[in-house]
Amino acid sequence: MTTLRNRAAGWHRPLMLLVSAMAVLTVVAAVGVVADPRVLTGAPIWLKPLKFAISFVLYGVTLAWMLSLLPRRSRAAERAATVIVAMSVVEMAVIVAQVLRGTTSHFNGTTTLNAVLFDVMGVAITVLFAAQFVLAVVLARRSLPDRAGGYAVRLGLAVSLLGMLVAFPMVAQSPAGAPAGISGAHSVGVPDGGPGLPLLGWSTTGGDLRVGHFVGMHALQALPLLAILLDRFLGARLDELTRARLVLVGAAAYAGLTLLLTAQALRGQPLLAPDALTLAAAGVLVVATATATTLVLGRRTRRTGVVLVG
Repeated sequence: MTTLRNRAAGWHRPLMLLVSAMAVLTVVAAVGVVADPRVLTGAPIWLKPLKFAISFVLYGVTLAWMLSLLPRRSRAAERAATVIVAMSVVEMAVIVAQVLRGTTSHFNGTTTLNAVLFDVMGVAITVLFAAQFVLAVVLARRSLPDRAGGYAVRLGLAVSLLGMLVAFPMVAQSPAGAPAGISGAHSVGVPDGGPGLPLLGWSTTGGDLRVGHFVGMHALQALPLLAILLDRFLGARLDELTRARLVLVGAAAYAGLTLLLTAQALRGQPLLAPDALTLAAAGVLVVATATATTLVLGRRTRRTGVVLVG
């Protein structure tokens, strides 16, 4: 633990400052959820800043760790990360400012000021997307010591970019019953602010594009975690190439899940109420993933000459 703390002290400073600021905001927003009785779109008014602050803590730490894996410093990667920090601060500043004003930050065009602030958020997230793309390109061109870990980092960045992209249809949503001046929504087929899952708030009566967005974004953590677990528990039994191929399978399955959840939402289905077509697509994804995993392990068995006796 001490070694990890010492290493983290040398990680990308702007990202770690962002993480520290978002950790403080997490505490402030958590207090706000409890102490502030105001409700906005059916949820405590401080719940959105709380969720975003937690997400940015995870996002910042993960990106800083990924940069630390580079065998030598990259100015392009570090500058891209600094741009990401700046755009994250802009987005959080608008979200918190709108909470203090007692109104929504996303899709809000009810006044000129609200529309301008939402446009600022749109520009910020677009620039952040471009900066993360640059970061992904730099990491894709640099060799990392462990092949499976390298795949996990690069594909985690790539799938998280997909997770950002699947959020863009939110802007085009115009659910019936939405207040005047609101252009866009998280939900599909129902107004935002209706019945939702506890804490997450994802709609239980219609589709919700936040599901695919959430899952896709967290590929940043999920795929490196897969590589770490493969090394920790199967490193002695599986060679580096096999583990790398399993990470590829995991990344493809994760991207497929992100797209499936987004398609489900666009069809107006709640996460917990999939229809037969969604279930069939999920079944195909599971079978394809299991088949690919079996083929990878089978190639490893043939290559090493291991004979499994039942």
